[in-house]
Amino acid sequence: MRRTDRLFDIIQILRDGKLHRAQDIAARLEVSTRTIYRDMDTLAASGVPVEGERGVGYMVREAITLPPLNLTAAELEALNLGMAIVAEAADPDLRAAAQSLADKIDAVLPEQTVAEADAWKFAVYPFADAARGFTHMPALRAAIKARQKLQLSYRRIDGTLTDRIIRPLHMEYWGRVWTLTAWCETRSAFRVFRADLIETCTPLPELFMDEPGKRLQDYDPNAS
Repeated sequence: MRRTDRLFDIIQILRDGKLHRAQDIAARLEVSTRTIYRDMDTLAASGVPVEGERGVGYMVREAITLPPLNLTAAELEALNLGMAIVAEAADPDLRAAAQSLADKIDAVLPEQTVAEADAWKFAVYPFADAARGFTHMPALRAAIKARQKLQLSYRRIDGTLTDRIIRPLHMEYWGRVWTLTAWCETRSAFRVFRADLIETCTPLPELFMDEPGKRLQDYDPNAS
């Protein structure tokens, strides 16, 4: 398993908001506890709101606010994405400006929220992945709002291309990686799709209604 894929799996484990011991995560992913420690450090440095310590456990913190502004999740995502774009620019002045902006934002964040500006540097995933996922955002958001089924052409992490019919339920942003939680009608189960691995996204004429067992509140991220 590639490290980026393992980091994604760790995020899925932590997203239930509960405290998870490193040794339990390591056993689940079949890696060493030391590897999980390094992965947690990388996630925290990449903007994923992870808190915890070795020997105790790890969990994902709640949403970040910037006093005196209260940012919505979408606004914070837009801010992060904008800084990521500028940080990739060839112009050294623009790169320096992006770093300066990150430092200024860090200076007004609550100390317990982000300890240092490195948390804004998005060290885990290359910007190209985030950009690919971002291209599908309008269609995905519209389908969630309209409760409209989608047909996805999705490339799994092993490179296999699959076609899925889904009910899109919820989108989340994890340090430059967008994920889509959905009920997959093709597999008759909940699935979490990485937006950067979606090749095509086609709205279908069929709408869907809430059904017990297929709603977002029925999803258990740690169910096997």
